[in-house]
Amino acid sequence: MEAYCVKCKAKREMVDGKETTMNGKGGKQRPIMKGKCPTCSTTMVRILPSKKPAE
Repeated sequence: MEAYCVKCKAKREMVDGKETTMNGKGGKQRPIMKGKCPTCSTTMVRILPSKKPAE
């Protein structure tokens, strides 16, 4: 998955990406993809769209 590296200031393909959650506004959990930059090994995070409940 592609994400923005703040250190390199460029979009890069994430390495070792894992889907997890983070705390959002109002105590809600937001899905994120967390991995490493292949160039500088900085941690990269991409916020994913919220999963809406099935109707």
